[in-house]
Amino acid sequence: MTDKKKYKRNQKDSNDDMINLVDNLNRDDDVKYNRRAFLKSAVGASVALGLATLPFSVKAMLESDEEEEAFKIVSLDKVPKGSSYNFAYPTEADTALLIHTEEGEIKAYNNKCTHLQCPVFYEKEENVLLCPCHKGYFSVENGHPTAGPPQRELPLIKTEIRNGVVYAVGRKVRHG
Repeated sequence: MTDKKKYKRNQKDSNDDMINLVDNLNRDDDVKYNRRAFLKSAVGASVALGLATLPFSVKAMLESDEEEEAFKIVSLDKVPKGSSYNFAYPTEADTALLIHTEEGEIKAYNNKCTHLQCPVFYEKEENVLLCPCHKGYFSVENGHPTAGPPQRELPLIKTEIRNGVVYAVGRKVRHG
């Protein structure tokens, strides 16, 4: 076969643009930017992000097991049955509400409404926690919303009574 025929065999028969679309493809780019390379990059990035968050996960697990120090709230005789007492826990910026129910139970919650952070008050007559901003109601028994716009329950403050004094011993932010 002559060189002239060999070259003609590799030439396109038409100058139509649709037929000559493959002329702009570069084999190096095809190998460099293929599906396998993309998947390798995606898996590598996922593993790197997972490993980067591992220390934070370990820290969160270790912190949740630690006992919190007891914080003195008030003497129980200063909060008669059917009344409430305002205090700050776990920091001075976090307002909270201690409720001494008519049945003699002690309940404590952070008193910022989970809707728009308005203060929550104890309503003795109805035995509910009320957010007056948008008429949000929470159950005194468990802090769950019963009416109004709030969708999440109030953060629970765990309490203990020692020698007639109420102590806060932990906080539980619940979801669901």
